[in-house]
Amino acid sequence: MAEQFIVSARKYRPDTWETVVGQKSITRTLQNAIATEQIAQAYLFCGPRGVGKTTCARIFAKAVNQKDAEENLDLSFNVFELDAASHNGVEDIRSIVDTVRIPPQVGKYKVYIIDEVHMLSTGAFNAFLKTLEEPPAHAIFILATTEKHKIIPTILSRCQIFDFSRIKVNDMTEYLGIIAQKEQVSFEPDALHVIAEKADGAMRDALSIFDQLVAFCGKSLTYNAVIENLNVLDHEYYFKLTQMSFEENISGCLLLLNDIMNKGFDAHHFVVGWGAHLRRLMVCKDPATIALLEVSENVAAKYQEQSALVDIRFLIAAMDLINDCDIHYRGSKHQRLLVELTMMKICSIQSNRREGEKKK
Repeated sequence: MAEQFIVSARKYRPDTWETVVGQKSITRTLQNAIATEQIAQAYLFCGPRGVGKTTCARIFAKAVNQKDAEENLDLSFNVFELDAASHNGVEDIRSIVDTVRIPPQVGKYKVYIIDEVHMLSTGAFNAFLKTLEEPPAHAIFILATTEKHKIIPTILSRCQIFDFSRIKVNDMTEYLGIIAQKEQVSFEPDALHVIAEKADGAMRDALSIFDQLVAFCGKSLTYNAVIENLNVLDHEYYFKLTQMSFEENISGCLLLLNDIMNKGFDAHHFVVGWGAHLRRLMVCKDPATIALLEVSENVAAKYQEQSALVDIRFLIAAMDLINDCDIHYRGSKHQRLLVELTMMKICSIQSNRREGEKKK
């Protein structure tokens, strides 16, 4: 019988502080709190989806009892998880309030993890207030949420708040490379960068995309296969387009846009991508900001090469026009014309500037 497939997000979910990706300051603070026994009665973990809030809560729940228990004792009985998205009523909270007074049979602490806590009803929040402020010495509450602004101030004031950040593209790419090696999947570095960028800072999303692409490509992830499957426009198009627009080649730009749209790409998707490309070129203008360029090394070299050829005033004016196009795209009756008009304006930036200088 074949071994059951387990998705990478579950199979490689971090179970130690060292394996948590992209949250070093938070994991270090929590480790120090445990080491010095300065443990608060309630924590609030905030941040976007897939950045490790629930994972860190589980690791903390395990670590907080580690030194007070023998290896053969099962500490899982000390950890209680509640999904507030589906258990958001007063009765659900009262069941916690009733059991929290019972001390743990093993270890020193009982840890209650409440996920998506912003989904609790107003009545449930109110029923929870007193217990959260003055719980028994053996109880620790860890609340996790993606929408901190929905939590009432009286709950926030009773918690130590940790804001989880989006995971950086380079950190995510490095971790994906480790997992690919464990899964014996060969890969091109640019392919993993595309996955990391598409995940938008969420490691769980990156791992789901990784599984999808392994199913599509087999044991070899190539850049071309990844952009084809994820419907991502090859960055070479943007390099060509920027060069032609700087050279005022309007007809070439229009033909390139037509080619892009014939491949099935949405014009708005193209505009947003071009704006991101121009931003990266601007970032390359100053050595101090190159660190903001989250791409692979060979692509970064291309950006630096083109950035040296393109004027900074052209980049700023072009990004301003693209931003206007992005704002008005949804409401436009003729969206392709809007994009083409924006391209023609960008191609005319240089000539308009020359005419203005002549008038002066």
